[in-house]
Amino acid sequence: MISSSLLLFFLGSSGMFLFRNNIIVVLMGIELMLFSVNLLLVLFSFSLDDLIGQLFALFVLTAAAAESALGLALLVIYYRIRGIVSIDYISSLKG
Repeated sequence: MISSSLLLFFLGSSGMFLFRNNIIVVLMGIELMLFSVNLLLVLFSFSLDDLIGQLFALFVLTAAAAESALGLALLVIYYRIRGIVSIDYISSLKG
């Protein structure tokens, strides 16, 4: 189980660093890394017979959902204004 969490974290971080110009892939990489940490939290909580890790994983899932919703909302607004979704052009959002 730990190896699958490590694999998920590696896939998320490699997706973030290899495809830096696509904001959707960067958001998906962040989500993969958060879910791999949640997997480890639940695994260790189960193995230690403690509910604190599972409760903390629930809070991390809530924060990940809020981050994803906010990021995608900003992305949709930016796409409607500029017509392109690329990290290279997002610096034009500066006032």
